[in-house]
Amino acid sequence: MDKRWYVLHTLTGQEMKVRESIRRRLKQEGVEDLIGDVLIPTEKVSEVKRGVRSTTTRKFFPGYVLVYLALYDENNEICDKTWHFIRETPGMIGFVGGERPAPLRPEEVDVLLSQVEEKKEKVKPKMSFDVGETVKIVDGPFMNFSGVVEEMDPDKGKLKVSVAIFGRVAPVELEYWQVERT
Repeated sequence: MDKRWYVLHTLTGQEMKVRESIRRRLKQEGVEDLIGDVLIPTEKVSEVKRGVRSTTTRKFFPGYVLVYLALYDENNEICDKTWHFIRETPGMIGFVGGERPAPLRPEEVDVLLSQVEEKKEKVKPKMSFDVGETVKIVDGPFMNFSGVVEEMDPDKGKLKVSVAIFGRVAPVELEYWQVERT
């Protein structure tokens, strides 16, 4: 049987529990030939709270898990063994697509896997801003000033903010964590 990528809907916050349960039960229930990888796409994000910078992992799709498995047999019928194994996993709601789920298209999988690989090591700011948005500077020499976001560089985690200083507007380059929404 052919393995393909499918999306599982889980209870929010139960994604890791679902993944670990599937991985743990594979050998016990003799389905390792039917079920391959279990993936929870994530990215690293950083933020500063009360002057302390922390890095956490954020899920791309909270409440969803991707599983590489053989769901349909040669006759295009659902494989009961795979279906029941997945459906009986604690924390699982069901397959995205209902009673006859469709696998992800190969090009969708390629894009998703390349995004996961690309974001594996790169830390991204947790907060994002929009051009024209007013922000308050919470750290650095311009602390407590307000300004307007002119440019953003999410890859570097930097913003160019126009700040009124001594009656003139000056562009200031700041890191995302140095500002907050007003």
